Amino acid sequence: MSELQVLPVPSGVGVVGILPLLSELLDGTAPAALPVPAADERETRRLTDALRPGEPIDDGVALVVATSGTTGVPKGAMLTAAALRASGEATHARLGGPGSWLLALPAHHIAGMQVLLRSVLAGTEPVVVDVTEGFDPAVLPAAVETMTSRRRYTSLVPTQFVKALDHPGAVAALASLDAVLLGGAATPAPVLQRAQEAGITVVRTYGMSETCGGCVYDGIPLDGARVRIDDGRVLLGGPMLATGYRGIPDHPAFAEPGWFRTDDSGSLTDGILSITGRLDEAISTGGLTVVPQVVERALNEHPAVRECAVFGLPDERLGRRVTAAVVAESGTLPTLDELRQFVERTLDPTAAPRELHLVDALPLRGPGKVDRRALESRFG
Repeated sequence: MSELQVLPVPSGVGVVGILPLLSELLDGTAPAALPVPAADERETRRLTDALRPGEPIDDGVALVVATSGTTGVPKGAMLTAAALRASGEATHARLGGPGSWLLALPAHHIAGMQVLLRSVLAGTEPVVVDVTEGFDPAVLPAAVETMTSRRRYTSLVPTQFVKALDHPGAVAALASLDAVLLGGAATPAPVLQRAQEAGITVVRTYGMSETCGGCVYDGIPLDGARVRIDDGRVLLGGPMLATGYRGIPDHPAFAEPGWFRTDDSGSLTDGILSITGRLDEAISTGGLTVVPQVVERALNEHPAVRECAVFGLPDERLGRRVTAAVVAESGTLPTLDELRQFVERTLDPTAAPRELHLVDALPLRGPGKVDRRALESRFG
């Protein structure tokens, strides 16, 4: 056994300095590494305290990538070099071949790390957009212009993409790429419609740290990936699957050999996967169950809603009441009554929000995932 090493991941263009080490990790010639954000001491401490670098780890593990789960305590998905290669090669096969990548995500998370690993596999150097101080779509045109490979890709989260759609130069730059991968959270249908009208090739990805990132593209599993539904729950398998969680050998998510038991609910129709929500985020209200993501999809159709998140708050009568936090479109001021009526057009009245909070931005955990617990703490 070797010992798990800390891999400080720089922000900005300095991140290309770790590409040689990533190449060694993919070849299986470097000890297992735990990526941490080099410029964030607090997050580095949180990850190292939980995942214990310096202690032994199985020789087959290449990376231990922290999850961005809802418990607040990071789990470390143990990914082998073979799994990372399988993921990268299946991605390029689905997209039409290797190419150059634009990195606009924190690279210590799996989505950003995969941009670097795919670049190594393609033999290209990624173009890097520094997101240390946030994502600025105004820098995309110049960044995309420097990408010289025949095929060009990037990976974003929906919150970034929404910003980019409001910047004409960024829209044109993204439209010139062969694919824009969108993952981390569900993308609202109106956003996808705007992208289509702008000529942007969007690929919706589904996956997590435990599957080396996205393993289902536009509802269809990548080569080798497997999907099945067990009592409404999504299970994932295939060569890109993690071997388990560091230090938690008996975790129930990996209890069935060859499969990862997600906390997502979904369905398979003619081989196409649809995700309906998170099983651990469902709201029990008045004896009924409301899935936040279903309500969010309905709210996102309203012309005054730019972004939204639905969560539950304690209620003496109902147990939990459905609550919405909304980032309104510029110049609009949606009211609770109009949003309730709008939701009730397509969903049962039980699902319509009973409380509304207009916010400037939604809190996030990890890349692009809404932090519902932060909203519950703020408004509860």
